[in-house]
Amino acid sequence: MLSRLRSDIQCILDRDPAARTRWEVITLYPGFHAVVLHRAAHWCWTHGLKWVGRFVSQFSRWVTGIEIHPGARVGERVVFDHAMGVVVGETAEIGDGCTIYQGVTLGGTSLYKGTKRHPTLGRDVVVSAGAKVLGGFVVGDGAKIGSNAVVIKPVPAGATAVGIPARIIPSKTGASADVTGTERKFSAYGITLDDDPLSQAMRGLIDSAKGQEHQIALIWEAIEKLSSSTADRGDCMPCDAAREECFEAEKLTQLVGK
Repeated sequence: MLSRLRSDIQCILDRDPAARTRWEVITLYPGFHAVVLHRAAHWCWTHGLKWVGRFVSQFSRWVTGIEIHPGARVGERVVFDHAMGVVVGETAEIGDGCTIYQGVTLGGTSLYKGTKRHPTLGRDVVVSAGAKVLGGFVVGDGAKIGSNAVVIKPVPAGATAVGIPARIIPSKTGASADVTGTERKFSAYGITLDDDPLSQAMRGLIDSAKGQEHQIALIWEAIEKLSSSTADRGDCMPCDAAREECFEAEKLTQLVGK
């Protein structure tokens, strides 16, 4: 037990640059208190002391602002950073090394008792502030959930989920889609160098429309040159032919976001 407590304290020191000493973590970090109290509540729950487990869970909610159902499974080295307003449902499972920020909900979409209603987080998952992960699916190892994302479907390992509803930015060559770069180190909040997939699709459509307009302008220019040597130019060149490009690709790209 002492070894596990030391591990919990050390992982907070590793991931939170504001944490200075072990004593500070033990006395002033509600995320640490919530994990310790949840272990007591979970032990009671799994040994038939349901009411006692719920009471410990409720007490933890009062003193930390973090609500973890005693039936939820929480792995080792899990950090609830700030974490005010976090809600973890009964059948949720949180893998080793996960980090969960404030305002996160690991909730369910089903009202059937005895079923898997809440998500399962793999190892080293980061769930950013305000994110909602809803349903009995799996979030793969090393995945990142962006701030305020609403995730309602499985997230592959190493991917980043952003948006409402969440869209998936897959990992590349087995590495995370996050901004961790080449070094394998902790990176908070699920920020990615890749843009929202919807924005990428919109920019692709804008670029395609711009290219097509350019090609059409070239075609009309060629027709104009060919018809200039004929007497019936008006038959070949409609009066409303667009011989100049007017598609505002740059303006639309700025609206979508670079």
